[in-house]
Amino acid sequence: MAALACAAVRGMEPVTAAQEPHPEDDVDAATVDDALGRRWLVRAARTPGASARLETEARLLDGLTSWLPFQVPVVTGSTTLPDGGHAVVQRAITGMPLEPADLVAGPGLTAALGRALAAVHDLPDRLVEEAGMPVYEAEEYRQRRLAEVDRAAQTGHVPPRLLARWERAIEEAGAWRFVPCVVNGDLAAESVLVDPADRQRICAITSWGQARVADPADDLGWLANGADEAAFESVLEAYAHARATPPDRDLGRRARLAGELSLARWLLHGTTTDDAAVVDDAVSMLGLLDATLAHDTW
Repeated sequence: MAALACAAVRGMEPVTAAQEPHPEDDVDAATVDDALGRRWLVRAARTPGASARLETEARLLDGLTSWLPFQVPVVTGSTTLPDGGHAVVQRAITGMPLEPADLVAGPGLTAALGRALAAVHDLPDRLVEEAGMPVYEAEEYRQRRLAEVDRAAQTGHVPPRLLARWERAIEEAGAWRFVPCVVNGDLAAESVLVDPADRQRICAITSWGQARVADPADDLGWLANGADEAAFESVLEAYAHARATPPDRDLGRRARLAGELSLARWLLHGTTTDDAAVVDDAVSMLGLLDATLAHDTW
């Protein structure tokens, strides 16, 4: 990976390199420290699909920097791999992962997160369109969610009560009358970074490979799943005040559904890749969710 960094960034002199985890199985990642004390993130695609994602993400990132009140990765260089794939190099961004469970209701970091999400969702749709990333209408997206639930049901691993809950939620067409907007689509603790020098400030969002024009609830699901209820409501309040376009009244409900459906996607990932450990993990989490929501209705 150090050699790739040298090929992509002229004049770089690597000193150390360390492998890094990456949320996508078909991308290898590493950090490289150079002789000037700079740290770089190198990502190399292992499949044609991953290579295409890296390229479209780079195009999007080129257009984002002047729009957002926090940092996003800047692609400094790229290179072609011997097998025809693609690798990109960007300066690493320093920050602390934002853990939803650590959020507390009220102003401060919780409100700052709501404002940061509003800034993402107020981005012009054309930035995603011009990068070649997906654009969905509301009804089309509802149908995609329904198809996703159908695929999860076919595995035989989703508890019937949970499956019925999801089907009711998606079939309630009135709850899906949202205005599609730019969403990051891949938010998690490790991609939303807090400023170490000011722990009330979001300093960066680092993962943009799944960006699309779709349901704003997609970017709130990880919070609905992991944050205290009062903290989640504080995020929604700050978000609503900051949005240029007022959010629809069912945003919070769909966000909770999006958080639940992330477990279905994890299950589908395990079955698609034939990874028994992932399937077992997903089944365990689905069982816990089913028990937790035993008396909760959509």
